[in-house]
Amino acid sequence: MNTSIKDGFIYGLLATLAMTVIMLLSVATKISPMPAPIPVALVKTLLGAMPKPALMALGMIAHFIYGGIAGSIFAWLFSNRTLGVGFLWGAILWLIMQVVFLPILGWGIFGSNITPKIAVATLILHLIYGGTIGWLFARNAGTVSSEGTGASINSERMNL
Repeated sequence: MNTSIKDGFIYGLLATLAMTVIMLLSVATKISPMPAPIPVALVKTLLGAMPKPALMALGMIAHFIYGGIAGSIFAWLFSNRTLGVGFLWGAILWLIMQVVFLPILGWGIFGSNITPKIAVATLILHLIYGGTIGWLFARNAGTVSSEGTGASINSERMNL
């Protein structure tokens, strides 16, 4: 396996940890507009009711696996891995969440069935994810910069 893809998985796990800590704290303190952490709500929707500790454990396992895989995809897809490209990746993942996962929960597109504040809260979380993964890659490449996205898709992967 390509080293950058392995790094992407590890960085994806770390970025998921960063966003998850903030997500869980905001839900626990009732700052969050979400009625439940989204990974936990997805597990409950897909697998049915179960004891809360099992829901939390399965939700977090699924969330971290998804975050690691998204990190690997980031590493595979983008050849120029900067802080700005990380933010772009976070925004792309956020958009996928808004139009795929929230409707599965019955929360509506952009959380519109509950409150539009969900869209803002989850955008912040996904920008934390993207910024963290972009920063980790840039830091290890010695190219940490916040200027522009610098996005360039790896054309070999896309067969362009």
